Amino acid sequence: MNHKSNMSVSPPNADQSNVLNKTFVIAWFICAIFYFVQYALRSAPSIMQAEIIGTLHISKVEMAGIIGLYFYSYAFFALVSGVMLDRIGPRFTASLGIILVTIGCVLFCSGTVITAQFGRFLQGAGSGLAFTSAVFLATRGFPKKWLATAVGMTQCFGMLGGFMGQAVVSPIIKNQVLTWQMFWMVAAGILVVVFFGSVLSTPRTREGKIDWSGLSHPYIVVLKNPQSYICAFIGAMMFLPTNVGNIAWGNQFLQDGLIAKDDIALRLAMVPLGWVIGCPILGYLSDVIGRRKPVVMGSLIAMGITGGFIVYLPDVMPPFLMGLLFGIASGAAMIPYTMIKEVNPDEVKGTATGVINFFVFVISAIMTNMFNILIDHLTKAEGQLNLKVFQTADYVFVGGLILAFIMTMFVRETGSQAKK
Repeated sequence: MNHKSNMSVSPPNADQSNVLNKTFVIAWFICAIFYFVQYALRSAPSIMQAEIIGTLHISKVEMAGIIGLYFYSYAFFALVSGVMLDRIGPRFTASLGIILVTIGCVLFCSGTVITAQFGRFLQGAGSGLAFTSAVFLATRGFPKKWLATAVGMTQCFGMLGGFMGQAVVSPIIKNQVLTWQMFWMVAAGILVVVFFGSVLSTPRTREGKIDWSGLSHPYIVVLKNPQSYICAFIGAMMFLPTNVGNIAWGNQFLQDGLIAKDDIALRLAMVPLGWVIGCPILGYLSDVIGRRKPVVMGSLIAMGITGGFIVYLPDVMPPFLMGLLFGIASGAAMIPYTMIKEVNPDEVKGTATGVINFFVFVISAIMTNMFNILIDHLTKAEGQLNLKVFQTADYVFVGGLILAFIMTMFVRETGSQAKK
């Protein structure tokens, strides 16, 4: 997943807040590469499902279940990542994340269902540490006036990785430049290089001075605030169509629903490409008008319209255009991450980000399993997996967007104009 946040880090020294710290900037760049790679690996299985299914001899529903395991481990490690960075330091935290993803890549292509499941689980665990580590390092390396730019660039690294994980990897697999197993081994080799780069470049901050006292207090503050749950629910509902629809089931939707086999990868990649455009633009728009809620509500409407064309009127509008527009609109899913920080005290902003990450990905994991069961049931009733099955199942996403719209009415406006 991909998230804009202010980490709960120790305040940098005065000189660090006003000048560029090249050591931390280099470490940030290495970690941003890790974020790029892990996001590519997050989306890559969606375009090699046929090859994986053939090797492991599993059903399409079981394949979607393996992909969904990523969200469970990601959720937990995203929740604890801020504490790990504060108490242990970025050298250990970022390196641990890279190691976990590397092992996950090797296990994923080992040839059995159990190792594939465990490998995907480890990929999610390591990825949960990627973005938060990069933001921590950016906070230490960049002057305050450049920090938002650095965080935005980190986010774009991930989104571009998601785009390339579908658009670029697909021809490599389809043209048999690499087998799907070789792809994951090559990815593991790249991550080994990134690991050594991270270890050698990342400075020590608090390693060896672990203090676990008082760790529960920030979580209690965030979880006692009802507004935190509203923000988390809105974010989770906005992520469902992309996490479950595009990543877990998008490939099968295009293959079995629209019978369009030649341009599947590029069509899937339009959504993360839309994120690259939509995340910074919609965030900037929200800052300019000083309001969060109108942008979120407008984006929810746009997601409903563009998603409706994709699923229910697939031949009416250019498919690449609708995918791109849907991705741009869903970029507003980052705004609830800003809102949850703004509805909570300053001293727990990092924890608030971890909490919303946790809820978003736990709900994505649960809904992936529920959606798999629904697809399986509808397929048996219909006799085959076809467009009608997906159109019926899509009501889950439509309902989620409607609920998110209603909940947005109840969340407190946190934009600058409201504060005035």
